[in-house]
Amino acid sequence: MQFSEEIFFKIILAILIGGLIGAEREYRSKSAGFRTLTMICLGATLFTIFSLSIGGAHGTPDRIASNVVVGIGFVGAGVIFKGDNRVNGITTAALIWVTAALGMGIGAGYATTSIVACILIMIVLYVFSLIEKWIDHISQIRNYKIVCDFKNETLRRFELMFKEYHLDYKRSREMKQGNQITGEWTVKGSEKNHWHFIRTMLNDPTVKEFEF
Repeated sequence: MQFSEEIFFKIILAILIGGLIGAEREYRSKSAGFRTLTMICLGATLFTIFSLSIGGAHGTPDRIASNVVVGIGFVGAGVIFKGDNRVNGITTAALIWVTAALGMGIGAGYATTSIVACILIMIVLYVFSLIEKWIDHISQIRNYKIVCDFKNETLRRFELMFKEYHLDYKRSREMKQGNQITGEWTVKGSEKNHWHFIRTMLNDPTVKEFEF
C-alpha cells in the first residue's frame, strides 16, 4: 500500500471529525475530550485502511474492523462511573463508540455519510442538551440530608413540608445519635419547588445541618 492523496484526505477528515466531536466534550469538561476522541477517530480510520490493504481482494478485512468495535468498548467502559446516586459518562461512552464508527466509515471510503452523520450528531448533542435542561427545570431529583434535635415526629414534619411544596419523596435513611436525629431523602420535583423548600430549611432555626 502506497501513501496517496485519498489516504491523506481520509486522515485529515478523521482528525477534523474526531476533533469536532471532541471539542464539544472538552467544552463540557467531560473525561474523554478533544485529543482522546480525535485519536479514536483517527485510529479507527487507520485500522480500517490497513485492514482493507492487509485483507486484499480475497481476504477478510472485516475481521480487523470488527475487533475495533470490540476494543473500543473497553475504552468506553473506562469513562463510565457511578456517583451521587447516578451513573455518569454514558453519553461520552456512546460518543466514543459512534466516533469510532465514523472513523471506520471514513477509512472504508464513506466520507459523505460520515460527514452527514457527524453533523447530525452535533445537532443531537446541542438540541438534546437544551431539552435536558428544560426537563431538569420542571423535574429534577435531589438528595437531602437534614439534622435536627430529636423529637417525636421530627422527620415526619419535614415530609409534610415536602408534600406542601409538591415534592415527591422517598426516605432512604434515618439515624439517631445522642439528642440529634438525621434523615436522608431522595426528592423529585420542579426546580422552583426545590428552591422554595431549600430556602425554608436555610431559614429554619431548628435545623442543625442541611445538605442539598
